[in-house]
Amino acid sequence: MTHKKLSANKTIALVAHDHRKDDLIKWATANKDALSQHSLIATGTTGRLLEEHLGLPIKRLLSGPLGGDQQIGALIAQSEIDVLIFFWDPMEAQPHDPDVKALLRVGIVWNIPMACDVATADFLISSPYMKSTYNAALTDYDEYKNRKL
Repeated sequence: MTHKKLSANKTIALVAHDHRKDDLIKWATANKDALSQHSLIATGTTGRLLEEHLGLPIKRLLSGPLGGDQQIGALIAQSEIDVLIFFWDPMEAQPHDPDVKALLRVGIVWNIPMACDVATADFLISSPYMKSTYNAALTDYDEYKNRKL
């Protein structure tokens, strides 16, 4: 097992499906002070809406269906995102559902904290680890990478 040290200033990815954007905006507005202590990244429209409501700088990627979910996943795999807040809509079929599943999967593979609902996001943002360093355990995938096919 290896470890990745997360600094006190985390890079947080914020993503929300259309029917959950209002929930994320309300949550982010209520937690603006805490979020302002971190670097924020978001997919397309979500990022624009969050910038308008929070007045905080947000690095905006593509819209989720246009590849934004895949961009977030790639940044997670490159250790450039520390936390994922993804308010996904379990009641609505998504045209990019495979991308959504891949994003959630890569978050698990790289052991990053993830919240998919308000309650879990509240627990994450209020955790003492959000304000301090944290040594996240990473699975050693060397055996997997070096296997002979």
